Amino acid sequence: MTILLTPRLRLEPMTDAHLTGLFEMNRDPEVMRYITGKPDTLEDTQAMIDRVKARWAEWGYSWWTFLERDGGQIVGAGCVQHIGRDRANPHELGWRLRRDRWDRGYASEAARRMAAFAIDELQAPQLVAFCDQANSGSAHVMQKLGMRFRGIEHWYDFDGALYGMTADEWRAWPASAQAAAEIAACADQSPPTK
Repeated sequence: MTILLTPRLRLEPMTDAHLTGLFEMNRDPEVMRYITGKPDTLEDTQAMIDRVKARWAEWGYSWWTFLERDGGQIVGAGCVQHIGRDRANPHELGWRLRRDRWDRGYASEAARRMAAFAIDELQAPQLVAFCDQANSGSAHVMQKLGMRFRGIEHWYDFDGALYGMTADEWRAWPASAQAAAEIAACADQSPPTK
């Protein structure tokens, strides 16, 4: 399983060891407002981890837990998966952060790294991301990645905003060059990531 690094974050494949930190994040109603609309129970978070571990085993990618490189605090989670959880569909990026880590650029930093992984390692021809229409924070991260609004679509039991970009659009966008520079800087600071 692949560990990804950014200047401030370590993205580790989600495991049972992350349960407590992920539950602390997922039980916050504001974090879950645009995801499920309700805070997680401990059982909900464990079920998510169980699904994610199965996807890692099947696909070789799924959800990561975001840990701050300074101190090791769990601050978020994000994924490369297939929209609708169906391999016939495009690769999708997703993320969520603890509320006390909002507005620090962590979502953009992690999303850049996950996009680079999907395009470079998985050879994804396109990437999409989906959010509640009212979730301006996530939409802003998508736009910073170079994604464009594609329309309102129905996924995960609700109508939301779908954004997307092709691999060529990613490579031409400034976020791609920024991700490449961050990956190169992190390569000298770490052991192998696989």
